[in-house]
Amino acid sequence: MKISEILTKDCVCVSLEATDKVGAITELVDLLDASGRLAQRDNVLSAVLAREDIRSTAIAHGLAVPHGKSSGVTQLVMAIGKPATPIDFGPTADHPACSLIVLLASPLDKAGPHIQALAGISRFWLKPDCRDAVFAAATADELYDAFGRYES
Repeated sequence: MKISEILTKDCVCVSLEATDKVGAITELVDLLDASGRLAQRDNVLSAVLAREDIRSTAIAHGLAVPHGKSSGVTQLVMAIGKPATPIDFGPTADHPACSLIVLLASPLDKAGPHIQALAGISRFWLKPDCRDAVFAAATADELYDAFGRYES
């Protein structure tokens, strides 16, 4: 599954205001809600935070992928944010804090697309050129374009 099949420009934010992971997750859920992609904002937020409580979603190279399944969403949705300063999502092997946060929410009965999206994000993030383009992005448009340009 390609990121461009899920992500829309209005769900990309550069310079998240949040300074902690709960704030960042909340800000991204609110972005999805403001774009009309959620049926029940609080349900989605609770599901993502509950998943994060089980185990940190921090990945190598400064990426966090908080995600959850919820009845508060009718289709797989994604929001991406770059915090103004890296946020601690739990220590990873090579970065103590995350500079990119990709949030996924999917319906309870749609495990396949959810897993495919997580795999697509992982494949994208493994490529140094992709990471460089993301880190260099100074605007939401540049960040959105980086995902479209480098996804496989």
